[in-house]
Amino acid sequence: MTRVAAVQLAPVLGDLPGNLERAADAVASAARDGARLVVLPELATSGYVFASVEEARDLALPADDPRLAALARAAGEAVVVVGFAEAAADGRLHNSAALLDASGVRAVYRKAHLWDREKLVFAPGDARPPVVETPVGRVGVMVCFDLEFPEWPRLAALAGADVLAVPTNWPRAAAHAEGQASEVVIAAATARLNRMAVVCADRTGAERGVDWTEGTLIVDADGRLQGRVGPGAGTAWADLDLAASRDKRQTALSDLLGDRRPELYGPLAGR
Repeated sequence: MTRVAAVQLAPVLGDLPGNLERAADAVASAARDGARLVVLPELATSGYVFASVEEARDLALPADDPRLAALARAAGEAVVVVGFAEAAADGRLHNSAALLDASGVRAVYRKAHLWDREKLVFAPGDARPPVVETPVGRVGVMVCFDLEFPEWPRLAALAGADVLAVPTNWPRAAAHAEGQASEVVIAAATARLNRMAVVCADRTGAERGVDWTEGTLIVDADGRLQGRVGPGAGTAWADLDLAASRDKRQTALSDLLGDRRPELYGPLAGR
């Protein structure tokens, strides 16, 4: 079993040093309590509701910034996935997530599906979600709204991901009919449809009039909720059998990936 932690933080818009310190403290605390995989929210180092591109640029980090690598040092032997505003070499900004382990930054994913006003600040990524072989297993990475495009997590599952780490900032909206935020339902369905564990680290704290769902959760490969935080800052915990994600059989004769009919799915690639 692998001990997994999803940390619900309250980033402070504009406080890059403070956010980095809070993130490092949270990672170190989770690692001390036995976490082998720690997931932090989307844009955890900067805050989210930017007034302008210039404001975001002042808070952005290049992917090779040593302050990101410092989070890996805080984690010891744990694997960390953290959302950050990335300053790319070509001058563009990306809403990104870094996967780090004891060796440093292993992968950087740039959010491909931008939500609402993010499109006024960030350039979308154009690469598939990475799936990285780590000491805890194969970890896939994407960011928030990406999860609402079923083709995207399916790509991670097809690439062999044992667990999908998803930094999120879910704005509070109408609840699901049973009182569950729609994003929480989507995360559970994604896990179930792909037989792949899903870990979503949401945020808390109001920012320029925006409140958050505070939907941090951990779902196992069968789509069963294993950990939640609820209101306020905190950490969701779960012990997951990540190897279970590699067996896609539902019955002796049913296989979620083996029973696919790609020859029939052509329109899915259309515009």
